Amino acid sequence: MAAVNEIISYPEMCSREGQNLQRGMNFSSIRGCSVILMSVQRNAPYRDRFEDGGSTLIYEGHDLPKGSDVGDPKQVDQPERTASGKLTENGKFLEAALAYKRKEGDARPVRVYEKIKQGIWSYNGLFRLVDAWKESDGTRATFKFKLQAAFDDSELAVPELDGRRRIIPSSVKIEVWRRDQGRCVLCGSADELHFDHVLPYSKGGTSLKVENVQLLCARHNLAKSDKIL
Repeated sequence: MAAVNEIISYPEMCSREGQNLQRGMNFSSIRGCSVILMSVQRNAPYRDRFEDGGSTLIYEGHDLPKGSDVGDPKQVDQPERTASGKLTENGKFLEAALAYKRKEGDARPVRVYEKIKQGIWSYNGLFRLVDAWKESDGTRATFKFKLQAAFDDSELAVPELDGRRRIIPSSVKIEVWRRDQGRCVLCGSADELHFDHVLPYSKGGTSLKVENVQLLCARHNLAKSDKIL
């Protein structure tokens, strides 16, 4: 399982999750976690966004598959069910969120991966699916899913004052990746990279400034722990 802020390739991500993640939304009806892939880049196909300093993710549902008989998928409502009546991934996530709101069970756990660049992803950690609704953009109806950051046993993050872990904003991650050229700043390795706080979060370091975030390989990230290099 990936560690929070770990950077991995798409094939490795699929291998770790044990499934093909081409759909982007991957609902698990069993006790295991669901998985979603997200992006806030300008050319992203969906309008995902973070709120509350990154502790809340508003995730947009997905369109009909390309090649469908409806023409441009961006001009028609996002589907809740297939032509045969089965729930789409949108429908499955919607039912789970509404069940939670009706107090019929716990909020579903969802692992969130964020696209940094083509083929490169960052693990944002475990979130909980707490709400869902349909929203019109003036042309069609889209699904919106609200997820809140949660604790994961694999996380070493120090919690925020409200009990949630800190999130490095997407814009900071992308700029740090470009600045450090996709390599560990200490040894130049391009493998097993992590986003790391120069001044540790536990010592008052911020996630909001590019200057306080760097790329470290797994070896140097583990060796540093909460020390200042």
